[in-house]
Amino acid sequence: MKRSNILFIINPISGGKDKLKIPALIDLHLDRSRFNANYRVTEYSGHAAAIVEETANLNFDIIVAVGGDGTINEIGAKVMEQNKVLGIIPYGSGNGLARFLKIPMNTLKALEVINQCHITKIDTATFNDKVYFNMAGMGFDAHISAIFAGNKKRGLSGYLKLGLKEMLNYEPATYTIVVDGKTFTRKAFVVSIANSSQYGNNAHISPLASVSDGLLDVCIIKNFPLYRIPVLAFYMLTAKTHRSDMVEIIQGKDIHISRPTAAAIHIDGEPFLMGKEIAVSIQPLSLKVIVP
Repeated sequence: MKRSNILFIINPISGGKDKLKIPALIDLHLDRSRFNANYRVTEYSGHAAAIVEETANLNFDIIVAVGGDGTINEIGAKVMEQNKVLGIIPYGSGNGLARFLKIPMNTLKALEVINQCHITKIDTATFNDKVYFNMAGMGFDAHISAIFAGNKKRGLSGYLKLGLKEMLNYEPATYTIVVDGKTFTRKAFVVSIANSSQYGNNAHISPLASVSDGLLDVCIIKNFPLYRIPVLAFYMLTAKTHRSDMVEIIQGKDIHISRPTAAAIHIDGEPFLMGKEIAVSIQPLSLKVIVP
């Protein structure tokens, strides 16, 4: 049987987790009767995407992202362009897409998913022409992502501490949101455009979302008093957010958002600065990915 060539691209800083032993684990547990393995380690932001471009003509059938949602985004966008297959070994802070796709957080179990090599197609989306796979949005979560990007203490605990501190002074904005031609005006704490159901760490913003239904979920977290934070957290962590009076979810394919000023946005957890006008659209079943 012809063996497939796999390139593992390892982000050494994602999730604040040590990955020095990853190549040795792969060498021990990858099915060598089916695969030839190669490795590259990223050295700077954007390097993962550059590696995929550099290796476009080197006959890799599968490219595996070893990292979090940001690493998956960089690699997946290029894999999609080249019509190759994406694999995932989750090593991020939240691992939203991997969790949604039921890819194990345990490295050896994730490698077993690679060994089985069951390939499916999922929807992708564009956010002002930037591709994303899991979640993109604006508001408080984007504000926190922008600040957190410069925080040397990565991980969930650092993110939560920063969030609680910033929440005290954050002022929600008013957004005009057009979904498939229908207009909504909302004052919102967060506006997230969900492809999958969750941000990561099993915090679900749109529990009924699907990556294969050809639809995006516009999730509006309304302005709310701070004492209700535990209630919102409960709904998210129990995947019942769609039942909360603090959250409104509108499904659609083509979305346009206007906001008062240019500000931070996030795309698969990575922060960017964008202008007042945001256009979002879906590309159904456009990425091939290995899942259980």
